[in-house]
Amino acid sequence: MRKRDLTKIFAAFLLTGSVLAGCGTDEKSSEDKTSASNDSKQVEKEDEAEQADIDFSASFEEAKAELSKAKEDKEVDYDKVTSIYKDDLQELVQKRDQETEGKVDEHISTALEAGKDGSLDQVVVAQIFDKLMQKVFYTSMKHEFTEVAENWGNKEEVNEEIAEAKEFYDILEPTVQKRDQAYDTKMIDAINGGFSEMEKAVEEDDELGFQLGKQVVDKTLMKTFYLAAGALPNGYAMKASEEAKENAEAAKAEQAEGWAFYQSLDSYLSGNAPEEAEMINKQFDLQTDVTSIDPEAVNHAFVRGFSKIAIHEYEESGENWGEDKAAITALEGALFIDLISSDLKSLMGEEEYESLSSDAQSYLEAVKSQDKEKAETLRTDIQNVLNDVVAKANK
Repeated sequence: MRKRDLTKIFAAFLLTGSVLAGCGTDEKSSEDKTSASNDSKQVEKEDEAEQADIDFSASFEEAKAELSKAKEDKEVDYDKVTSIYKDDLQELVQKRDQETEGKVDEHISTALEAGKDGSLDQVVVAQIFDKLMQKVFYTSMKHEFTEVAENWGNKEEVNEEIAEAKEFYDILEPTVQKRDQAYDTKMIDAINGGFSEMEKAVEEDDELGFQLGKQVVDKTLMKTFYLAAGALPNGYAMKASEEAKENAEAAKAEQAEGWAFYQSLDSYLSGNAPEEAEMINKQFDLQTDVTSIDPEAVNHAFVRGFSKIAIHEYEESGENWGEDKAAITALEGALFIDLISSDLKSLMGEEEYESLSSDAQSYLEAVKSQDKEKAETLRTDIQNVLNDVVAKANK
C-alpha cells in the first residue's frame, strides 16, 4: 500500500472521528435534560448490571489475537473482530467517550472499517485498536475510583468498585511489566502498593488515605504510557525514528503506536501544557513524515509538559493549605517528578535530582504535619528547580 494512501486514510480517519463525535448533539429542551438527569443514575446501574457478565479481558485478547495475524501477513477476519467489538466492548468505550468527551469509539470503528477495505495498513489497525482500548480500560479504572469517592461510607459498595478497578488494571498490567523490563523500573510494585493502601483506607474509613493510594496507581499508569510513547531510549518516538531509517512505511506502525499510547495522556497535557501537547500530537500524527520525527524533541516536550503540571500541582497545594487537597496535590507533584525521573537525572545530574526528590517528599510530610513555614520554603525551592527544568528542556 502506498504511503500517500495511508496518510490520507489516517487523516480521514481522524476527521471522521471529529465529524461523528459532533453528530447526535442536537439541542435538547430543558425538560428533556432534566428528565435525562433524573434517569441517568438508574440507567447507569442497569447498564453496569448488563455488562457485569462480559469478560472484557477475554474479548479484548480474542480481538487482538485475530488482528495480530497481520504481523504474520495472514488474513485478518475483520467481521469477527468487529463483532467482538460491537457485542462486548463498544458500550464500554462509548460510556468512557461520553464522560471524557472522547472519540475512541469513532477512531476504533473507522480503523476497523479501513482495515477491512484495505485502505489502512493492517498492522497499524491492530496497534490503534490495542492501544486505544488500553486507554478505555485505564479511564474505566479511573471511573471506578470516582464511584468509590461518591459512595464513600458504603464499605460493601466501595470494595466492589475497587475490585472492578483492579480487574481493569489487570488487563493493563502486561504493558506495565513490559516497561518495567525496558527501563528497570518497579511500577508494578508501586501500583500494587497503591491498591493495598486504598483497601487499607477503606477498612479504616480513611478517605484521604484512599485518595493518596489512588494517585499512586493513576500517576504510575501515566508513567507507563509516557515510557511507552516518548521516553528515551525505548519509546515509540525513538522506535519509529530508527525504523524509518530502514523502512519508512513499516515505521508507520510504531508512529501509530506512539500516537495511540499518547491519547491516554493528552487531556492532562493539553490542559496544562497545550504547546507541548500540540507538538507531541503532530509528531505522532500519521500525516507527519515519519522520517522527520525527532525523538529528543518529543522527549523534551514531555519533560516540559509534565514539569509544568507538577508546578501547577504545587501551586494548588499552596492554595488549598489546611485541606485534604493540599496533601493530595503535594503527592501528585511528587509523582509527576518521579514520572520523568530518568529525564531529570539526565538534565540535572543524579545529585540534583535526588535533592529535588527528597524535597518533594519533605514537602508532602510538611503538608501532612501542617508545618506551613517549612512547606512554603520547600515549595518555592521545588518550583524554582522545575522552572529551570522547563528552560533546560526547551529545545
